[in-house]
Amino acid sequence: MAVGERRINGHLLARLVEVGADERPYYLALGRAVSALVMDGRIATRTRLPAERDLATALGVSRNTVTAAYTWLREHGYLDSRQGAGSWTALPQATSGRAAFVPDSERIDLGVAAPAAVGGLEAAVRAAAERLPAHTGGPGYSVLGLPELRHAIARCYTDRGLPTTPEQVMVTNGAQQALALIMELLVQPGDGVLVESPTYPHALDAARNRGARLRTTGVAPDGWDMECVADGFRQWRPRVAYLVPDFHNPTAALMGERDRATVVAEARRAGSTLVVDESMADLAIDAPAQPPPMAAHDTDGRVFTVGSVAKLMWGGLRIGWIRGTPPMLARLAALRQRFDLATPVVEQLAAAELLSDIARVRAERSRELRAQRDALAAGLREWLPEWRFVVPRGGLVLWVKLPRPVAGALADAASRHGVRVAPGPLFGAEGTLEHFVRVAYTRPPEVLADAARRLAEAHAAVAAGPAPAAGEVFV
Repeated sequence: MAVGERRINGHLLARLVEVGADERPYYLALGRAVSALVMDGRIATRTRLPAERDLATALGVSRNTVTAAYTWLREHGYLDSRQGAGSWTALPQATSGRAAFVPDSERIDLGVAAPAAVGGLEAAVRAAAERLPAHTGGPGYSVLGLPELRHAIARCYTDRGLPTTPEQVMVTNGAQQALALIMELLVQPGDGVLVESPTYPHALDAARNRGARLRTTGVAPDGWDMECVADGFRQWRPRVAYLVPDFHNPTAALMGERDRATVVAEARRAGSTLVVDESMADLAIDAPAQPPPMAAHDTDGRVFTVGSVAKLMWGGLRIGWIRGTPPMLARLAALRQRFDLATPVVEQLAAAELLSDIARVRAERSRELRAQRDALAAGLREWLPEWRFVVPRGGLVLWVKLPRPVAGALADAASRHGVRVAPGPLFGAEGTLEHFVRVAYTRPPEVLADAARRLAEAHAAVAAGPAPAAGEVFV
């Protein structure tokens, strides 16, 4: 069926949308209601929506309100428009891309940046089981986390140059829950949220789910342009800024101490809250002198720090945390009870056991990642010398620039050759980054060497095809 043949009139759409007359901002509530109808299948994709004037009349609102709602739908990928042809429903491009973050056992999976378990995990779980009887006499719910784990996390921060007490730590079910809770607490529909480009896709989702207006500041493989970052704070004065300063995902850049101080100062001047994701902070390979955490420059409690054991220890150990002020953690704990009551006790005990031996764990992971990183880099240099990347000093991934903007096509071709990679647009807030792919070095060196050869075959297949048509890619 051609675009525009499927239609919905203003009266019917007004009846389907469920928006209270007192919801504010109304345009945003209307846009989200229409997008929900599309996502639920109640309005099919490629359905032509009514003219703005017709829907405004049916709803009894101004045309400007409907124009703003349609603009929001377009910006979030739920609406396609052509001048003179109208507007029709669509699904956001990011919906199909999320599959790259689902582990694929049938291919060499370089799309998911998650290493295998570190040595000593099984022993830590056994030790946790032995300590469990000390906790079974109570209800098992600790909304802020077990005291021994909060002590262990606080000690790690103090050792890194950021004095921390257990009262400043709240344990969560992974970093993802921590981010979602913070966004739920701080962001209201229409609020501005400053994010890096590229950045961690699930953080984008957490902000979008709150109806945030995303603003971006760029990150190159060699780091941040502080003038651009400062301009972002001064121009937009965002409610929240989300940053990944430690082995940034996906560029693996490491922010220096002076730049961290600059970010906190600019956030203070703009009245912004900082959400700092340190999920990769423990993954140094060639960076022996890492800067202190960004919160070390915080003087008024505006920095929330998110951490996790998933990247250092194992993704299956779903332990994350938030470092903040005790009053803000109390608000987060109250909010959390809408979703769950606590983090599992055995997992917390196992994480505390491993954190007590964190120097060994870090050293072991660093040795492993160095061998894997170097194997992938060598393989890409041998098989794909035209690909460009900066060898990172830590983290789990290479951020690779391709000769042409064909990341999506390359990801599809690589899958056919038995390899999964994450195309750059997954990490962009605006559909950009087709010149890039993220390639994780979380598999054994011999597997990564084979993956490089397969990627070369996939790239050759893409290069042999027609060049991307103008207007079909974003660079």
